[in-house]
Amino acid sequence: MKGIKIKRVIVTAIVLCVCYLLQCTLFPWLELASVKPNLMLILTASYGFMRGSKDGMLVGLFSGLLLDIQFGSILGFYALLYLLVGYVNGLFQQLYYAEDIKLPLALTGVTEFIYGLVIYLLMFMLRSEFDFLHYLRHIIIPELIYTIVVTLGLYPLLLFINHRLEAEEKRSAGKFV
Repeated sequence: MKGIKIKRVIVTAIVLCVCYLLQCTLFPWLELASVKPNLMLILTASYGFMRGSKDGMLVGLFSGLLLDIQFGSILGFYALLYLLVGYVNGLFQQLYYAEDIKLPLALTGVTEFIYGLVIYLLMFMLRSEFDFLHYLRHIIIPELIYTIVVTLGLYPLLLFINHRLEAEEKRSAGKFV
């Protein structure tokens, strides 16, 4: 049973690193309207509602720490923000059905919108940049749309990986019973 948990941790770490590398290397080249999708947010939200608040918080913490190291001016800001994203999305695990993509899309969209608002409030408004409508039209809404479109492609892959790991966990648990 321990080997299965270690395998899940290793696979999650690999997925986290791949999403981070894609977001930092490939997706800056795929910018549309000067915005790029937020893969780390998609990953954190997906793990939250697929695996629960605890796993969502852990993935969110490490996602945020990676982003803090790369982009952050304050160490821990993104870590806390993504940790909260993982927790809140984990609260929807009881409503989650793997076959239904509407809930993941809706949660990712709402999460991305709230994420954009929090970034505006804490990173721009506190520096006396009060042009919220400009930020909403040119940053929040385009990033929201782009993230939802990328979620349509990334979520089924994350779901497939999660199903494979769960099936292996069930087979392993069946051997011990």
